[in-house]
Amino acid sequence: MYRLSLLAFAAVLLLPMPARAQIYAWRDVNGTLVLSDRKLSDGAQTYSVPDAPGIVATTPLASANGEDYEPFVQEHARRQSLRPELVRAVIQVESGFNPRARSPRGAMGLMQLMPTTARELGVRDAYDPEDNIRAGCAYLRRLIDRYDGNEELALAAYNAGAQAVDRHGGRVPPYRETRDYVKKVGAIDAQQASVNRRVVYKSYEIVDGRAVPRYSTRKPATGSFEVVVQ
Repeated sequence: MYRLSLLAFAAVLLLPMPARAQIYAWRDVNGTLVLSDRKLSDGAQTYSVPDAPGIVATTPLASANGEDYEPFVQEHARRQSLRPELVRAVIQVESGFNPRARSPRGAMGLMQLMPTTARELGVRDAYDPEDNIRAGCAYLRRLIDRYDGNEELALAAYNAGAQAVDRHGGRVPPYRETRDYVKKVGAIDAQQASVNRRVVYKSYEIVDGRAVPRYSTRKPATGSFEVVVQ
Protein backbone atom coordinates (compact mmCIF):
# COMPACT_ATOMS: atom_id res chain seq x y z
CA MET A 1 0.00 0.00 0.00
CA TYR A 2 2.83 2.37 0.93
CA ARG A 3 4.60 1.58 -2.35
CA LEU A 4 1.42 2.31 -4.33
CA SER A 5 1.11 5.69 -2.58
CA LEU A 6 4.68 6.61 -3.55
CA LEU A 7 4.01 5.63 -7.15
CA ALA A 8 0.83 7.70 -7.22
CA PHE A 9 2.67 10.73 -5.80
CA ALA A 10 5.43 10.36 -8.37
CA ALA A 11 2.86 10.16 -11.14
CA VAL A 12 1.30 13.42 -10.00
CA LEU A 13 4.69 15.11 -10.11
CA LEU A 14 5.17 13.94 -13.69
CA LEU A 15 1.86 15.42 -14.86
CA PRO A 16 2.14 18.67 -16.88
CA MET A 17 1.65 21.62 -14.55
CA PRO A 18 -0.39 24.70 -15.58
CA ALA A 19 1.57 27.74 -16.67
CA ARG A 20 2.17 30.12 -13.80
CA ALA A 21 3.13 33.77 -13.73
CA GLN A 22 4.43 36.03 -10.99
CA ILE A 23 2.61 39.15 -9.85
CA TYR A 24 4.51 41.61 -7.66
CA ALA A 25 2.67 43.99 -5.33
CA TRP A 26 3.95 46.96 -3.35
CA ARG A 27 2.94 50.46 -2.31
CA ASP A 28 4.62 53.49 -3.85
CA VAL A 29 5.68 56.68 -2.05
CA ASN A 30 2.10 57.96 -2.19
CA GLY A 31 0.71 54.80 -0.60
CA THR A 32 -0.88 53.62 -3.84
CA LEU A 33 -1.03 49.84 -4.38
CA VAL A 34 0.99 48.92 -7.48
CA LEU A 35 0.74 45.56 -9.27
CA SER A 36 3.24 44.46 -11.91
CA ASP A 37 4.54 41.36 -13.67
CA ARG A 38 8.05 42.69 -13.06
CA LYS A 39 9.80 43.18 -9.74
CA LEU A 40 10.38 46.93 -9.71
CA SER A 41 10.63 47.26 -5.93
CA ASP A 42 12.83 45.33 -3.48
CA GLY A 43 9.97 45.27 -0.99
CA ALA A 44 7.47 43.73 -3.39
CA GLN A 45 5.41 40.74 -2.29
CA THR A 46 5.16 37.89 -4.83
CA TYR A 47 1.95 36.11 -5.85
CA SER A 48 1.70 33.14 -8.22
CA VAL A 49 -1.09 33.33 -10.76
CA PRO A 50 -2.16 30.00 -12.34
CA ASP A 51 -2.91 29.93 -16.07
CA ALA A 52 -1.91 33.55 -16.51
CA PRO A 53 -1.43 34.34 -20.21
CA GLY A 54 1.72 35.94 -21.49
CA ILE A 55 1.19 39.56 -22.51
CA VAL A 56 3.41 41.63 -24.78
CA ALA A 57 3.08 45.41 -24.77
CA THR A 58 3.40 46.97 -28.22
CA THR A 59 2.99 50.56 -27.01
CA PRO A 60 5.77 52.09 -24.87
CA LEU A 61 4.73 53.13 -21.39
CA ALA A 62 4.41 56.82 -20.63
CA SER A 63 7.19 58.49 -18.74
CA ALA A 64 6.73 58.15 -14.99
CA ASN A 65 6.98 61.89 -14.35
CA GLY A 66 4.41 62.83 -17.00
CA GLU A 67 6.72 64.82 -19.26
CA ASP A 68 4.78 63.60 -22.30
CA TYR A 69 1.64 65.31 -20.99
CA GLU A 70 3.18 68.55 -19.74
CA PRO A 71 2.08 70.63 -22.79
CA PHE A 72 -1.54 69.57 -22.16
CA VAL A 73 -1.24 70.32 -18.45
CA GLN A 74 0.17 73.79 -19.12
CA GLU A 75 -2.40 74.67 -21.80
CA HIS A 76 -5.54 73.54 -19.99
CA ALA A 77 -4.39 74.71 -16.56
CA ARG A 78 -3.90 78.17 -18.11
CA ARG A 79 -7.32 78.07 -19.81
CA GLN A 80 -9.04 77.19 -16.54
CA SER A 81 -6.89 79.51 -14.38
CA LEU A 82 -5.48 76.57 -12.43
CA ARG A 83 -1.99 76.09 -11.10
CA PRO A 84 -0.16 73.43 -13.16
CA GLU A 85 1.23 72.01 -9.90
CA LEU A 86 -2.30 71.23 -8.70
CA VAL A 87 -3.25 69.54 -11.97
CA ARG A 88 -0.10 67.42 -11.95
CA ALA A 89 -0.72 66.43 -8.34
CA VAL A 90 -4.27 65.29 -9.15
CA ILE A 91 -3.01 63.23 -12.10
CA GLN A 92 -0.25 61.68 -9.98
CA VAL A 93 -2.65 60.56 -7.25
CA GLU A 94 -5.51 59.61 -9.57
CA SER A 95 -3.64 57.51 -12.13
CA GLY A 96 0.12 57.74 -11.60
CA PHE A 97 0.26 59.28 -15.12
CA ASN A 98 -1.17 56.11 -16.68
CA PRO A 99 -3.48 57.22 -19.54
CA ARG A 100 -5.10 53.76 -19.69
CA ALA A 101 -5.96 53.62 -15.98
CA ARG A 102 -9.47 52.46 -15.09
CA SER A 103 -10.81 52.19 -11.56
CA PRO A 104 -13.18 49.48 -10.28
CA ARG A 105 -15.91 52.15 -10.25
CA GLY A 106 -15.33 52.96 -13.91
CA ALA A 107 -13.25 56.16 -13.64
CA MET A 108 -11.09 56.54 -16.74
CA GLY A 109 -7.76 57.90 -17.86
CA LEU A 110 -5.21 60.28 -16.44
CA MET A 111 -7.61 62.34 -14.33
CA GLN A 112 -9.98 59.41 -13.70
CA LEU A 113 -13.15 60.86 -15.19
CA MET A 114 -16.40 59.12 -14.34
CA PRO A 115 -18.53 58.28 -17.41
CA THR A 116 -21.25 60.78 -16.47
CA THR A 117 -18.74 63.60 -15.97
CA ALA A 118 -16.99 62.74 -19.23
CA ARG A 119 -20.28 62.93 -21.14
CA GLU A 120 -21.23 66.25 -19.54
CA LEU A 121 -17.89 67.73 -20.58
CA GLY A 122 -18.07 66.47 -24.16
CA VAL A 123 -15.25 63.94 -23.90
CA ARG A 124 -14.94 61.84 -27.04
CA ASP A 125 -12.22 59.52 -25.75
CA ALA A 126 -11.53 59.47 -22.03
CA TYR A 127 -8.28 57.60 -22.67
CA ASP A 128 -6.95 60.31 -24.96
CA PRO A 129 -4.52 62.28 -22.75
CA GLU A 130 -5.37 65.74 -24.08
CA ASP A 131 -9.14 65.19 -24.05
CA ASN A 132 -8.93 63.75 -20.54
CA ILE A 133 -6.80 66.59 -19.14
CA ARG A 134 -9.00 69.19 -20.84
CA ALA A 135 -12.13 67.81 -19.21
CA GLY A 136 -10.42 67.10 -15.88
CA CYS A 137 -9.22 70.70 -15.63
CA ALA A 138 -12.67 72.02 -16.55
CA TYR A 139 -14.27 69.82 -13.89
CA LEU A 140 -11.72 70.84 -11.26
CA ARG A 141 -12.35 74.51 -12.10
CA ARG A 142 -16.08 73.95 -11.70
CA LEU A 143 -15.58 72.45 -8.25
CA ILE A 144 -13.20 75.20 -7.10
CA ASP A 145 -15.75 77.81 -8.16
CA ARG A 146 -18.52 75.90 -6.41
CA TYR A 147 -16.62 76.08 -3.13
CA ASP A 148 -15.52 79.72 -3.49
CA GLY A 149 -11.88 78.93 -4.25
CA ASN A 150 -11.43 76.36 -1.46
CA GLU A 151 -9.13 73.80 -3.09
CA GLU A 152 -9.42 71.29 -0.25
CA LEU A 153 -13.19 71.09 -0.62
CA ALA A 154 -12.84 70.93 -4.41
CA LEU A 155 -10.43 68.01 -4.10
CA ALA A 156 -12.74 66.26 -1.63
CA ALA A 157 -15.59 66.68 -4.11
CA TYR A 158 -13.37 65.42 -6.94
CA ASN A 159 -12.80 62.24 -4.95
CA ALA A 160 -16.10 61.64 -3.14
CA GLY A 161 -18.53 63.76 -5.13
CA ALA A 162 -19.93 67.21 -4.46
CA GLN A 163 -23.03 65.68 -2.86
CA ALA A 164 -20.88 64.08 -0.16
CA VAL A 165 -19.20 67.41 0.65
CA ASP A 166 -22.56 69.21 0.76
CA ARG A 167 -24.09 66.44 2.86
CA HIS A 168 -21.38 66.98 5.48
CA GLY A 169 -22.01 70.68 5.84
CA GLY A 170 -19.48 71.92 3.31
CA ARG A 171 -16.59 70.11 4.95
CA VAL A 172 -14.24 67.35 3.85
CA PRO A 173 -16.26 64.14 4.39
CA PRO A 174 -15.02 61.87 7.20
CA TYR A 175 -14.10 59.12 4.76
CA ARG A 176 -10.56 57.85 5.21
CA GLU A 177 -10.04 57.50 1.45
CA THR A 178 -11.15 61.07 0.79
CA ARG A 179 -9.12 62.59 3.60
CA ASP A 180 -6.02 60.65 2.51
CA TYR A 181 -6.64 61.77 -1.06
CA VAL A 182 -6.82 65.45 -0.12
CA LYS A 183 -3.62 65.13 1.93
CA LYS A 184 -1.71 63.31 -0.83
CA VAL A 185 -2.68 65.79 -3.54
CA GLY A 186 -1.88 68.71 -1.24
CA ALA A 187 1.52 67.29 -0.33
CA ILE A 188 2.54 66.70 -3.95
CA ASP A 189 1.22 70.13 -4.95
CA ALA A 190 3.24 71.81 -2.18
CA GLN A 191 6.37 69.85 -3.04
CA GLN A 192 6.18 70.89 -6.69
CA ALA A 193 5.53 74.51 -5.78
CA SER A 194 8.60 74.48 -3.53
CA VAL A 195 10.80 73.03 -6.27
CA ASN A 196 9.51 75.47 -8.89
CA ARG A 197 9.82 78.53 -6.67
CA ARG A 198 12.42 80.95 -7.94
CA VAL A 199 14.40 83.46 -5.92
CA VAL A 200 14.79 86.79 -7.70
CA TYR A 201 16.99 89.59 -6.42
CA LYS A 202 15.80 93.17 -6.73
CA SER A 203 18.40 95.91 -6.62
CA TYR A 204 18.55 99.51 -7.73
CA GLU A 205 20.82 101.26 -10.17
CA ILE A 206 21.15 105.05 -10.26
CA VAL A 207 20.53 106.25 -13.82
CA ASP A 208 20.42 110.00 -14.51
CA GLY A 209 19.83 110.62 -10.84
CA ARG A 210 16.93 108.18 -10.63
CA ALA A 211 16.83 104.80 -8.84
CA VAL A 212 15.92 102.20 -11.47
CA PRO A 213 15.00 98.70 -10.20
CA ARG A 214 16.91 95.76 -11.64
CA TYR A 215 15.90 92.11 -11.28
CA SER A 216 18.19 89.11 -11.49
CA THR A 217 18.32 85.46 -10.44
CA ARG A 218 21.94 86.07 -9.43
CA LYS A 219 22.68 87.55 -6.06
CA PRO A 220 24.27 91.01 -6.44
CA ALA A 221 27.93 91.01 -5.46
CA THR A 222 27.70 94.46 -3.85
CA GLY A 223 25.12 96.93 -2.67
CA SER A 224 21.72 96.47 -1.05
CA PHE A 225 18.97 94.31 -2.53
CA GLU A 226 15.60 92.73 -1.82
CA VAL A 227 14.67 89.06 -2.23
CA VAL A 228 11.56 88.45 -4.31
CA VAL A 229 10.21 84.90 -4.37
CA GLN A 230 8.20 83.88 -7.41
